[in-house]
Amino acid sequence: MKDGEGCPQCKGALRVSNAIELGHIFKLGTKYSSAMGAKVLDADGKEHPIVMGSYGIGIGRILACAIELGCDENGISWPSTLAPYIVVLIGVNLRDEKVAGKAEEIYQTLQSQGIDVLYDDRDVSPGIKFKDADLLGMPYQVLVSPKSLAAGGVEIKSRSTGQRSIVNVDEFLAFLRGNDGREK
Repeated sequence: MKDGEGCPQCKGALRVSNAIELGHIFKLGTKYSSAMGAKVLDADGKEHPIVMGSYGIGIGRILACAIELGCDENGISWPSTLAPYIVVLIGVNLRDEKVAGKAEEIYQTLQSQGIDVLYDDRDVSPGIKFKDADLLGMPYQVLVSPKSLAAGGVEIKSRSTGQRSIVNVDEFLAFLRGNDGREK
């Protein structure tokens, strides 16, 4: 087939494009049902071999496709429906008791509300945490730092848009609850 050729069924113009096979359907016909003696009755009560099909979906292919289509120069950007976690919680300067306390409070709150969260409480530089968060590609990065707390909240970064803003913790939690913990 060539681009622009007519469809053999409807005569509409066909468009040729690249695609990724995520699943498949094959009509098996009656080969196996006949061999097994598997039959079905029609409206008149007459027996007929069952027409069988084979249906498959490639879970690994779906994930590979999501990664291929949803990555950028910084790493993966998972669609929220496939993301292993919705939020990466990043504590900056966890030696600061206010930061550590607020980060732990947010972590516990998110978990208690059934929101999948990965808490990065490693003792590494903020830059490493930010880079790793981008590589992992969770929909939201929540940054708890002395700076964000002084501004009255936490810094939120949307992985898909790169937009950053400092918001009140309760506002962010309400946003997540309203979106069932999933970015729409």
